[in-house]
Amino acid sequence: MYPIIRKHLDNGVDIFDSIAFMTGKVPVFLFWIFAVLLLISSGITYRVLASRLKLVVDTPVELPVPLSAFPKQIGNWVGKDVPIPPNIQRAARNDAFLNRFFTNQVSNQWANVYIAYTAHPRTMLGHRPQICYVAGGWVHEGTEMTNVTSSTGRELPCLLHRFRRPSPETEEIVVLNFYIVNGRLTSDERVFSGVGFRTPNIDGDPARYVTQVQISSVFENSVRSVAKDITEQVLDFFPDENGKVRAAEYVETSSDVQKSMPGKK
Repeated sequence: MYPIIRKHLDNGVDIFDSIAFMTGKVPVFLFWIFAVLLLISSGITYRVLASRLKLVVDTPVELPVPLSAFPKQIGNWVGKDVPIPPNIQRAARNDAFLNRFFTNQVSNQWANVYIAYTAHPRTMLGHRPQICYVAGGWVHEGTEMTNVTSSTGRELPCLLHRFRRPSPETEEIVVLNFYIVNGRLTSDERVFSGVGFRTPNIDGDPARYVTQVQISSVFENSVRSVAKDITEQVLDFFPDENGKVRAAEYVETSSDVQKSMPGKK
């Protein structure tokens, strides 16, 4: 063994530090070791972050007041829940939804109301009637922009879609569609298609959301009537621009009932 190496070993000094000091260079293989360790560390970090992100995206964000508490009777409209197949629920990737068939015995009208909420706005992109209905076998006849005035005088910007079944069937349907984006009404999907809405909702904030409302029937006057009479109640169930959920002030949920029971805190 060379005397210089023996000397440093005897003194407990790292041989590689000695060589680097003597030559002014670090051995090449140390760079390789460092690079491999850095690569392994980066891979582990990536997998941890990816796992965390998947957990965030796959975990539903709960609304302060669940949609199941939405009233089944509003004025003369009486609703009945309609189940949605589990495979369609999974494909939609919504955090909450409501699918309810409303009838009005006084006016002899009916319409189906579908409400879908997601606190991960990017998952709502592409779920438009002219895509989903066509995928279900309907023929898109046309779309027009329109407004509906709610029961309080609020103007609702909407898109009115018309579909029909392929010949020889004669079935037709009208779908009124609009969105609630962080408390604001819009009929334009581009409002939530920007980069800011594509980032994951890491904090699980229920006030950072998109809600889609679809009202369908065979008659245009029916969808307009339902939109006029129930939209204000729909808005109550979602955070407004200040994050406030008005339904929390008057809707008693199952958790509220549990808290009010004797012995419950």
